[in-house]
Amino acid sequence: MTGGDADPDAPARRFFGRRKGRPLRGRRQALLDTLLPRVSVPAGDEPLDPKSLFPMAIDAVWLEIGFGGGEHLAQQAQARPKTGFIGCEPFVNGVASLLGQIEEQRLENVRVHADDAGPLIARLPDGCFDCLAILFPDPWPKRRHWRRRVIGPATLPAYTRILRPGGEFRIATDHAGYLEWILRAATAQPELDWLAESPGDWRARPDSPHDPWPATRYERKSLAGRPHFLTFRRR
Repeated sequence: MTGGDADPDAPARRFFGRRKGRPLRGRRQALLDTLLPRVSVPAGDEPLDPKSLFPMAIDAVWLEIGFGGGEHLAQQAQARPKTGFIGCEPFVNGVASLLGQIEEQRLENVRVHADDAGPLIARLPDGCFDCLAILFPDPWPKRRHWRRRVIGPATLPAYTRILRPGGEFRIATDHAGYLEWILRAATAQPELDWLAESPGDWRARPDSPHDPWPATRYERKSLAGRPHFLTFRRR
């Protein structure tokens, strides 16, 4: 999902980034062939109720865009068995990694959209998610690439639309320039309140027994600098 000046409600967007890494072999390729069809969000253009994707009654639905290797999503799903989780990730190797965790942990409350999030969001009703997470997205640091950023003025209205009133939007980045960009764009959204009350609220990863925020593989690498963690709430 791009972050430029295009219409935020446009059904199709150009995807920037890798879709494949090293060739998959053995078990991971088998998971793509067997497990992915069973846990995939159904393709199509028709409206989609996310709660209908799960075989059990659920109390809430979360969406994670760009789940990487799936560590955060899988741990959240294990900690919240009554919450349904939908993960979007176009990188095939990351999808295979999450599938392995779904199988190992027997996670029935996870569904996967193995593609860009834009077309899926266009199908979703207003206020259908209790939480939206975008953790360590590609910062596209060169100015000429800023329009590719997944969080920006063009995409935030769509993200806000699918959050219920009181729902949370969780963002993490370790890129100082992207942090400034995100804060400028998000604080300009009239429907979003930034929950930080002090610098410590966004310099330390929120993590507690009643509300875990598991670390991602990228966070542990800390590639670009100090990680920052932002939480917004829809009014």
